[in-house]
Amino acid sequence: MAELAGSAASLADFIWKNAEDLWGNFKHTDFGKVILPFTLLRRLECVLESTRKEVGEAYASFKDSGIDLDLILRQTTRYPFYNTSGYALDNLGSNKTRQNLQDYVAHFSDNARVIFEQFDFINTVIRLDKAGLLFKICKNFACIDLHPEVVPDRVMSNLYEHLIRRFGAEVNEGAEDFMTPRDVVHLATALLLDPDDALFESNPGLIRTLYDPTCGTGGFLTDAMNHVAEYGDRFKVPPVLVPHGQELEPETHAVCLTSMLLRTLESDPGRDLSKNIKLGSTLSNDRFAGERFHYCLSNPPFGKKWENDQQAVTTEHKEKGFDGRFGPGLPRINDGSMLFLLHLASKLELPENGGGRGAIVLSGSPLFNGGAGSGESEIRRWLLENDLVEAIVALPTEIFFRTGIGTYLWILSSKKPEHRRGKVQLINATGLWTSIKNEGNKRRVIGDEQLKEIVAVYAAAQDGGISRILDYQTFGYRRIKVLRPLRMSLHVTHETLANLRAEKAWGKLTEEQREAWEAVLTPFMDTIHPCAWAETLAGAVTKSSIGIGKVSKAFVKALTSALGVRDPEGEPVTDSEGGIVPDPELSDYENVPLTEDIRDYLAREVLPHLPDAYIDEDFRDDGDKQIGRVGYEINFNRFFYEYVPPRKLHDIDAELKQVEAEIAALLGEVTE
Repeated sequence: MAELAGSAASLADFIWKNAEDLWGNFKHTDFGKVILPFTLLRRLECVLESTRKEVGEAYASFKDSGIDLDLILRQTTRYPFYNTSGYALDNLGSNKTRQNLQDYVAHFSDNARVIFEQFDFINTVIRLDKAGLLFKICKNFACIDLHPEVVPDRVMSNLYEHLIRRFGAEVNEGAEDFMTPRDVVHLATALLLDPDDALFESNPGLIRTLYDPTCGTGGFLTDAMNHVAEYGDRFKVPPVLVPHGQELEPETHAVCLTSMLLRTLESDPGRDLSKNIKLGSTLSNDRFAGERFHYCLSNPPFGKKWENDQQAVTTEHKEKGFDGRFGPGLPRINDGSMLFLLHLASKLELPENGGGRGAIVLSGSPLFNGGAGSGESEIRRWLLENDLVEAIVALPTEIFFRTGIGTYLWILSSKKPEHRRGKVQLINATGLWTSIKNEGNKRRVIGDEQLKEIVAVYAAAQDGGISRILDYQTFGYRRIKVLRPLRMSLHVTHETLANLRAEKAWGKLTEEQREAWEAVLTPFMDTIHPCAWAETLAGAVTKSSIGIGKVSKAFVKALTSALGVRDPEGEPVTDSEGGIVPDPELSDYENVPLTEDIRDYLAREVLPHLPDAYIDEDFRDDGDKQIGRVGYEINFNRFFYEYVPPRKLHDIDAELKQVEAEIAALLGEVTE
């Protein structure tokens, strides 16, 4: 059979035909666990094919010499991995296919063998062998050329995505959760790297670090590396990005490992980039603790609970505070995306070391979830007050495979240029898209021209059109507590005495004390007294010899509550020191913009309607200790809302009449 090459779609169609061979012996949900590791195996094999003979000779010559074979064989393959087996997919034989394939995989270097261990590939091989399908599948894959020169990284990434979409959740429960559409990847990469054009041009061959804490199959990493490689067309020597990443799912981690094994750095061709791709939960087990990077990219899962990481995250928050990653606060347990936002910010290189920039894709909830003082608001506060948020781009809906919700691309920076300091750029790119054939929930794509427009708007950093340049304090407010005086008198009536008997404090009295109180209050039936009368009466009863004894504060409170009747026209109640007692039922809150004085706001917005209102000066912020709790939220609609006047009634009426006529005509055709 001739080897096949071509577009990602034709390759995917060819590979997926293997499912026809698997059908009946494997569940549909297991297809991906067969197809994907064989795809990776064939790609590695294609790369090693040209040096297979040399590797075999070198291995035979030096295996018993005591010399570092690993170094020699890597130099021979000119890649950071190798295989010393004499087998390949096209020569496993039909009799001992399983044993020979196991031998083949076992003779990969450690850094490549781990890929198949994470897929539990040996058990898959055993199942295929028992079903009598192993030889056929091996021959199928031996006929497809997946060498990087034939199938470049970007095409291969598209292929991975195509396969993952086809088998949905076969790799893991949320297979598409780790897939970032290529158009979103390209946009994030361009926004992240293009601002450093001048830096790259003035420093040929500049080496910078790149990090993705949720790297999935490595789409962000490979795209960013390819992006800077293209600078070679303009500059003498292109910059170099050294990739680092962490992934939770073993199978997707294995795909990323493969991508990194196949990449080499021109400045350091022997370097094993797969060593920088770690496995584990980023939130609870940061495999790059204490490290910082020049560029960071991430697309964390939307709306996922972080309860599995809760203990480690909470401990770091309490014990390390701002010396750790989560000092500003913790979000609610049902959405951990803001923890990734904090994590990414903590990984930005320090300004004295050149600074760092990051791009992270998030849902809309991190913009506004949580009120003043909440973990979410405190996270936004810390990011904005530390001037780390450079821009936020509102992306079109329906551009992700598993969700149609609105998404946002945050650009973080610890090296803002002077004209951006203290400011945040909002870009409303929700209208920049092109329709495509549905791929799950993805019905739209950000095309090349639209990408260029967004990048240009971002680079211009000007106010107008789909862009707003705003002082960071624009998003902040103080939540003040507004009090009003308690206006109440005490009414002794049959109804209020019934209320008193229902009070908890009354139930704690002895029978004799209850009778004594009945005797005290009965003479005052149908009388009205000021609130202070309850305290005065309690004092008189305490001094009397009627058998009640000392009256507790709890009972005085119960007496006031039961007999109290609010009187909006009455005098304000005062305490023993002459201070006004607030009415808890009339307390309210106001959000005052940070750019405005709270007392000016009260005078303008509240006092004209409630002249007796005043600010609770004990309700203060835990951070700056000022009156009112500080909150931050970023409301895109506030800055991009355009009023659309309602349609005129006669236009609506005319349209309804037209629709009625059309319905009548259709009914007429049916009844004829």
